[in-house]
Amino acid sequence: MIAREAYVKWLIKHKNNGLIKVVSGVRRSGKSTLFELYKNHIKSLDVDSAQIIHINFEDLAFYDLRSFLALNEYIISLVDNTKKYYIFLDEIQAVDGFEKMLGSLNLRENLDIYVTGSNAFFMSGELATLLTGRYIELRIMPLSFKEFFSVHPEKALEDVYNLYCKSSFPYLAEKTDVEERTFYIRSTYNDIAIKDIISRYKITEVGVLERVLQFLLSTIGSEVSINKIANSMKSQGVTISNNTLEKYIDALVNGLIIYPAPRYDVHGRRLLQRLEKYYVVDLGFKGLLLPSAVGDSGRELENIVYLELKRRYREVYVGKCDKYEVDFVCLNDECEPAYYQVAFSTADDATLSRELRSLEAIRDNNPKYLLTLDTINKTANYNGIIKLNALDWMLSKNNG
Repeated sequence: MIAREAYVKWLIKHKNNGLIKVVSGVRRSGKSTLFELYKNHIKSLDVDSAQIIHINFEDLAFYDLRSFLALNEYIISLVDNTKKYYIFLDEIQAVDGFEKMLGSLNLRENLDIYVTGSNAFFMSGELATLLTGRYIELRIMPLSFKEFFSVHPEKALEDVYNLYCKSSFPYLAEKTDVEERTFYIRSTYNDIAIKDIISRYKITEVGVLERVLQFLLSTIGSEVSINKIANSMKSQGVTISNNTLEKYIDALVNGLIIYPAPRYDVHGRRLLQRLEKYYVVDLGFKGLLLPSAVGDSGRELENIVYLELKRRYREVYVGKCDKYEVDFVCLNDECEPAYYQVAFSTADDATLSRELRSLEAIRDNNPKYLLTLDTINKTANYNGIIKLNALDWMLSKNNG
């Protein structure tokens, strides 16, 4: 198993804190594997295996427990009030009324509860209402570049990056067969589309939903509006109302297949309401649905940097500073900003000047970074703007 050190450390930090630990993430991003890694840690503390209860609701052996009352009764039958137990529930959204069961179990001080879900739906509505203040969430994604590189330490950095651009799903980290990789990405996409999106939203025009996703994938790194998407659909002979379009985009976001990046006014320190950017959770989906667009190196790098920033910062926005755009404004836990500009290469003086200009327009003294894939003059300091090689940066421990 690939070590997911940052995520395991998070679970260790919050162990026995009285809160339900909710692990959310796209399907096949490694949530079940994370539980196995963490369970190994618990066992290393001389915890008896009988005190660890793990149920995966994708396993039909537990189908009869997909009622909150049946599940609650089953777990209670396995525990002894004189001992500490660690409860792991995978894909909990499959259980009807699971939020009621979680709230009840969490009243027992001898139970430490961990749950996973593969979409954002189960984090909304009743769960958020009934369990307010009683849960803490860890959002995980497919492999970071550092995690992916750990599987290929003998390979050149650039070769690993090229493989990483094809997909970052853990299962594919060591797979090289093109047919196997394509089949896995397709089956993962179908799982998300069917189980987490189409059935939830009762979508009948599946082809239109996919066309919307293809449009968003084709505009990674570009600001888009509902009207722009609708007009593009219309030019292709597809008529869709703005309300339906918003519903489809919400479905894709809640299925955790794409992430929206709202715009942030750097000077006004406020969010702007229009023209978001969208990024995909794994570039394998872009390769699957838009094979002709593969090789768009600048957009691929921007997407990968965005996901890495999501791992490192509390919030990630698209920046607006007067007439200039800053690729990313990131806020840490103290809401202190840092600014990032991303370019495939700045070997050309005109490109370097253009990329620096956006950061130079920001007058505060918070950190400013320019990330590129340059192998010559990889690092530099332009009056406080720090240029770094993006691959070296992703392998580093710190934000900067």
